[in-house]
Amino acid sequence: MLPHPPRQQSLAGKSSAPSSGLGVSPRSPGLERRRPSEELMPKTLEGQITMEKTPSYFVTREAPARIYSMSRATKLIVVVRDPVTRAISDYTQTLSKKPDIPTFESLTFKNRTTGLIDTSWSAVQIGIYAKHLDNWLQFFPMRQILFVSGERLISDPAGELGRVQDFLGLKRIITDKHFYFNQTKGFPCLKKAEGSSKPHCLGKTKGRTHPNIHPEVVQRLRDFYRPFNMKFYQMAGRVFGWDD
Repeated sequence: MLPHPPRQQSLAGKSSAPSSGLGVSPRSPGLERRRPSEELMPKTLEGQITMEKTPSYFVTREAPARIYSMSRATKLIVVVRDPVTRAISDYTQTLSKKPDIPTFESLTFKNRTTGLIDTSWSAVQIGIYAKHLDNWLQFFPMRQILFVSGERLISDPAGELGRVQDFLGLKRIITDKHFYFNQTKGFPCLKKAEGSSKPHCLGKTKGRTHPNIHPEVVQRLRDFYRPFNMKFYQMAGRVFGWDD
């Protein structure tokens, strides 16, 4: 038993992936998920794992030190996806709330003529995963960090959640039989959510149709992210295939 009971933080970034699937999966023995508002991360008893998810953790500079001060034994789960797709998804989410915002293209570039990317725009900045990971590695070793592929969470949810269960030291009880693919949403759904006799799919805010972005803009972003992606693959010890 570690000196501080293990706690898990899900650091899924804004519009990173359908990460809510991690929260509604069938409960494993010893796995307890609590909201941060409930007693502000209560004490974890022996045999329990407390999970808490906040999208902004991964990109908040002060977060690693604060979590480390709470429990240096904390395990960290980060859901990541293709940063270009992530940026477009982020913009789509904002657009649904503020229809009068500038175009994706105008926000992406500091200078459209030269193709200079505006890294101060949060939708772009969040996707520089290697930069954010550098900050976390000042406090936590890689063995306490698991990166979950947002793409594989859609194409192979059971396989990706199998990695999560292994990382947490849990028996693999979540398998393919727990999921079916919803063609309308374009995401997998749980055949039977915990405490319910009905299937559970992601909410209305997931699966929005993305606006059409000019292929040249998409390619410029891919070229921009490529070196950061390569560094991130090396740091994470996993190739996510975003540059194929």
